[in-house]
Amino acid sequence: MNHSADLPHNPDASPGALDADIVRALDEAQRPADVDVDAAMAARVRSRVMGRIAAEATQGHVTIAADQPSWRDFLPGIACKVLHTSGDTMSYLLRFAPGAVLPAHHHPVDEECVVLQGELRIGANLTVAQGGFHMARAGVPHDAITSDAGCVIYLRGARPRLEHQL
Repeated sequence: MNHSADLPHNPDASPGALDADIVRALDEAQRPADVDVDAAMAARVRSRVMGRIAAEATQGHVTIAADQPSWRDFLPGIACKVLHTSGDTMSYLLRFAPGAVLPAHHHPVDEECVVLQGELRIGANLTVAQGGFHMARAGVPHDAITSDAGCVIYLRGARPRLEHQL
């Protein structure tokens, strides 16, 4: 049985094009029904759907517990806990024992630092207290870092390498 004979044909249409009445019928089928949806209800439904999507996506996130024993010796008096690496970029924690020193160095990319506990001293003139932020710009020499009483800092930047030392 050939149904194409039952459909109106447009001789001016390009091969494979749909006839105007078919396009019109498809457009009408996609229009929403004339239903008055309460905005608050729509927001609740959206929130529930997005919440379920987010809950299922949580498996793809990275979580490291504070008590996870993954601290490694980095330099004398300084321990490192790697949180994430991606190529040459790394997010990590450094824990300074009182008086420990990170030698002067440079960064191939900008490095961000947040002091989580204690107080950090960069060179002789700059102190960054708990909650403080410091950005070391790429290529700019960075004076030695120390902490008189000890500290924990979060860093995000290039993976540390010996060739970065000055």
